[in-house]
Amino acid sequence: MARPDGRLSHDLLPGEKGPQDACGVFGVWAPGEEVAKLSYFGLYALQHRGQESAGIATSDGSRINVYKDMGLVSQVFDEATLNTLTGHIAVGHCRYSTTGASVWANAQPTLGATSAGTVALAHNGNLTNSAALNDLVHERYGTPRTGELAQGNTTDTALVTALFQGRDGEDLESTAMEVLPQLEGAFCFVFMDEGTLYAARDRYGVRPLVLGRLQRGWVVASETSALDIIGASLVREIEPGEFIAVDENGLRSQRFADRGAAGCVFEYVYLARPDTTIAGRNVYAARVEMGRRLAAEHPVEADLVIPTPESGTPAAIGYAEESGIPFGNGLVKNAYVGRTFIQPSQTIRQLGIRLKLNPLRDVVRGKRIIVVDDSIVRGNTQRALVSMLREAGAAQVHVRISSPPITWPCFYGIDFASRAELIATGLGVDDIRTSIGADSLGYISQEGMIAATEQPRERLCTACFTGQYPIPLPARDRLGKNLLEREDPGGCEPGPDVDLERVLNPAEQHAAEDAAASLRARA
Repeated sequence: MARPDGRLSHDLLPGEKGPQDACGVFGVWAPGEEVAKLSYFGLYALQHRGQESAGIATSDGSRINVYKDMGLVSQVFDEATLNTLTGHIAVGHCRYSTTGASVWANAQPTLGATSAGTVALAHNGNLTNSAALNDLVHERYGTPRTGELAQGNTTDTALVTALFQGRDGEDLESTAMEVLPQLEGAFCFVFMDEGTLYAARDRYGVRPLVLGRLQRGWVVASETSALDIIGASLVREIEPGEFIAVDENGLRSQRFADRGAAGCVFEYVYLARPDTTIAGRNVYAARVEMGRRLAAEHPVEADLVIPTPESGTPAAIGYAEESGIPFGNGLVKNAYVGRTFIQPSQTIRQLGIRLKLNPLRDVVRGKRIIVVDDSIVRGNTQRALVSMLREAGAAQVHVRISSPPITWPCFYGIDFASRAELIATGLGVDDIRTSIGADSLGYISQEGMIAATEQPRERLCTACFTGQYPIPLPARDRLGKNLLEREDPGGCEPGPDVDLERVLNPAEQHAAEDAAASLRARA
């Protein structure tokens, strides 16, 4: 059956799932501009952050219109649709699901009533206290009979939208300042009512959010690359714990929480576009430096350094520069692999990764090859690559990874495999090398990775590598991607996406709380 999201309808590597991105958010306040088209191109630049659904809401000052659907930005919108989204304010979103299933009802922006009008909300990140927020919604408003929750939305975003209803006579700005401090976990919100654009970033700054300037307005986006595509200039990052509002009176800012520090290091490793800048550090430069440090930490005699396209390219360049070994392209990526809905035959399915990557036989034949990639999750991709390169005639295949072993799940907006499925959870480096069939395997150290970001260790979240969660987690039965799809979100057994083996035991919970307190003290 054809999928509406433009990706393969059948898994070519069964059981393999790489780290899935967070979402992309975009907002613009610009009288006289075609804000829907600005949002379209902003989301186009953020498409790597989420490919399941896309949506844009606009306001002309008196009415909010929303259009959203399953699929890529270019599939959801066309010229005619964008022309119907008129106004001077817009909020856009492209989604990868971290709470709630990938269905139309969970697409964003969400829409809800407030005491003074309407709110449209887009969210990047993942809240960790969704069960408590669900309790709060029912306590304040009873069982929802209208709005996103009543219509089957099962996301943490829908809970926030419901809470933004506020109290009678209270405007959205005041309501937001009351609700935001009660949210735990990672969030970057871009939202609006009929006349004002708002944005907020969680107190730890887990996910990036930037503020830009147009000649006739303001822009908020997940990454600086979304500013570049529409010709907006970067003003600054929105600070952790900051809430901003933009209307005809200009921009105003206030704090809803003290600033902490736990920026996601995996944004530098993989999630963000290489042309994005985070906390003053260009992501491409950070990845090249990771490659250099990887070469210094794990040298090997070889003839050629090749990347796994495209995510491994910057680190492979850095590895080649540091090692003096020539850089080359030994693998060709099929740029249109995600555009077929035809079910592969069993013969083609057995070829697996060859529909995505194919070796340049004349380049790799007889050579000792170093393959550089950003991460290993289950190991299936690397196992297939090593086998493919050997079949193409490579004399040796050495694998180098520009992040440390991933051994813990993320609860702040990245959908990794469960802990039991992560290959590094139960195997040492040499065991993993044997499993994927490489001649040697080397991971960058945590110290090398962090140094490449040029950020202080205490200002980064490295939980997926260390198991040290800077934002305390609730009990395991109040966590999970499908939390709000259970009959009793607060009391049922965790769904299959929650690590049943071990999320955090009490000792680790105390350690996480101590780490969070330490981060707050240092910030």
